[in-house]
Amino acid sequence: MCDEKVEVYSRVVGYFRPISNWNEGKQEEFRDRKFFNLKQAAVATAPKKSTA
Repeated sequence: MCDEKVEVYSRVVGYFRPISNWNEGKQEEFRDRKFFNLKQAAVATAPKKSTA
């Protein structure tokens, strides 16, 4: 990797804001978030097709 700082943005109430402007507590909350792949979740939870 290249040891350069990267600006991370998050969508907040309809617009994007850099998380570097957030207070410490909000930044920690962002780091604790879980991310999901919706396509994988849809496949995993899709009802099984009957072969009968």
